[in-house]
Amino acid sequence: MSPSADNTFDVVIVGAGVAGALIAKQLGSAGRKVLIIEAGDAIPTNIDGFMDRFYTSVAKVPEAPYTPDLIDPTGNIADPTLLNAGRPTVLTLDATNWKKPDQAYLIQTGKLAFASTYERIAAGTMRHWLGTSLRMCPNDFRTQTSYRQMVDWPIRYEDLESWYGAAEAEIGVSADTQDQEYLGIAFPPGYQYPMPKIPPSLVDDVVAQGVTGMVVDDIPLSVTSTPAGRNSRPYQSRPVCQGNTNCIPICPIGAKYDPSVTLNAALNTGNVTLWTKTVANNIAIDENGRVTEVQYLQYQDIKGPRTGSGSVRAKIFVIAAHAVEGPKLLLMSKNNGRTPNGVANRSLQVGCNLMDHPLYLAWALLPKPAWGYRGPLATSGIENLRDGKFRSQRAAFRIEIGNEGWNFPISDPFTTTLDFINGTNASQLNPPAGGASPALFGSGLVNALNGSLTRQFRLGFLMEQSPEQGNRVTLSDTYTDHLGIPRPEIQYDISEYTQQGFVAAKKCADAIFAKMGAHQFTTPPDDDDPSTFVADIDGVETRLKYFGAGHVVGTYRMGPDRDHSVVDRFQRSWDHPNLFLVGGGVFPTVATANPTLTIAALCLWAAQTIAKDLGSS
Repeated sequence: MSPSADNTFDVVIVGAGVAGALIAKQLGSAGRKVLIIEAGDAIPTNIDGFMDRFYTSVAKVPEAPYTPDLIDPTGNIADPTLLNAGRPTVLTLDATNWKKPDQAYLIQTGKLAFASTYERIAAGTMRHWLGTSLRMCPNDFRTQTSYRQMVDWPIRYEDLESWYGAAEAEIGVSADTQDQEYLGIAFPPGYQYPMPKIPPSLVDDVVAQGVTGMVVDDIPLSVTSTPAGRNSRPYQSRPVCQGNTNCIPICPIGAKYDPSVTLNAALNTGNVTLWTKTVANNIAIDENGRVTEVQYLQYQDIKGPRTGSGSVRAKIFVIAAHAVEGPKLLLMSKNNGRTPNGVANRSLQVGCNLMDHPLYLAWALLPKPAWGYRGPLATSGIENLRDGKFRSQRAAFRIEIGNEGWNFPISDPFTTTLDFINGTNASQLNPPAGGASPALFGSGLVNALNGSLTRQFRLGFLMEQSPEQGNRVTLSDTYTDHLGIPRPEIQYDISEYTQQGFVAAKKCADAIFAKMGAHQFTTPPDDDDPSTFVADIDGVETRLKYFGAGHVVGTYRMGPDRDHSVVDRFQRSWDHPNLFLVGGGVFPTVATANPTLTIAALCLWAAQTIAKDLGSS
């Protein structure tokens, strides 16, 4: 964390998540001197502290294992005003607190709540990713050309094909090529994934049998194995997945890839330096439009005073600080009025087109046991509906098959178990008998648990969201963190195009459950839930709830020209030739694939471009 003698490097990277780690490893391996600045904590020696924090957390939410603590010593949600590197949490997404700045880190001023969260620690948000490593479909790069919707990317699937392979090797993806050749996705002759696919679960088999013969939008449904960034055999000194059903928020044995693997490899080159608890707060630009330095503030304790400040110089700068924190830094950097709208923002597109995969969740009880709660959280999905002619009218989605029963929807088996023991009915599985829900014990309790938990399953519909100028990240004029840095202000809504995808998803879930003979328990949301909207479904006004997928993209998108985008196809700023912006923010559209693999592929491509620039400098 200590500054070097001259504070000069070949490359300075802001952000130690997967994007920053991948680029640092490539450049460090090539002998380049790289500094990574990270706002949060360092990589721990082991994950014991994370596991302890998760085990003792009252709320088993995705952010629970990681720092800073979500709950303060008084039992309340930690006040982000008092934290030096705050972060959002799903605990602040209900009607009572989503707009309370002393609880919610994001200052939400939009019509609907932005429901995704992220981490600010070394290795970043991918600490709690599921591991899903899907390639995008060819039509995802050309939705305007193919469907007259949204916007085309300035690249094509063919441009990324080899980089996808490199990313799959870096992450360690388990999949079978023949399973993934659908909707135009292609592989070079003889290509094989690094590891064989994770075996399907018993739930997968039941769903596969159940959807046989079903057709939606003239497309026959089928179940496909899901490429996973977890080990089906030993790889990168990581063990084989043991099916702990705990991929989110943390793999207890380290079978799942997370960016600490790549970050440690980068540090081991001897050419990469990591400064943690170092918050970038300004990007300095010279008269010729080149970045000269990044300025920073430092701290030791998350609630303590500022302990240092300074600046670092480099030949090339890379902003890899997430699709919310990245634009925040760009917008903060005014350069004494020479960049009044922020750095890299002549197009006024920085912060715009914020997207996620808003997720529709449906759950049901099968007529026979499917034996969930075993295996990784998801091993298969229904991918046929990721692309099709319907995209000219509505958003596409992919369907994730959950192996964890109703854990995602209602925090089971905890909720149902308490219902049976205490005579309550939050789960809807212990209905009143004679005026009150029964309180069970002994064999009655065992039989009730075995009869219900073994038949639970859920479906998650990850929805394509259209890019909208009004969905954006800006700077709060009022609220700051403990270092005095403006907090991100979020404006968010869901377009009619995306809403129609939700309507199709609900109809699809209803049809699948009916075909399988399953009793649906999907709960109608409350009217004041900020993550809901009302849609017309066959003449009936229906309130639908969405969840955040954590797939935050789109706030400094790439494009073919400087007037309508922030970076070019190589992820270089149109405005500043030695500035690269990487990560999910460069996505022009979100499509339906979980974005991590595409982020990784794009970062490996950017690293090659940066290396060439350094070689010619």
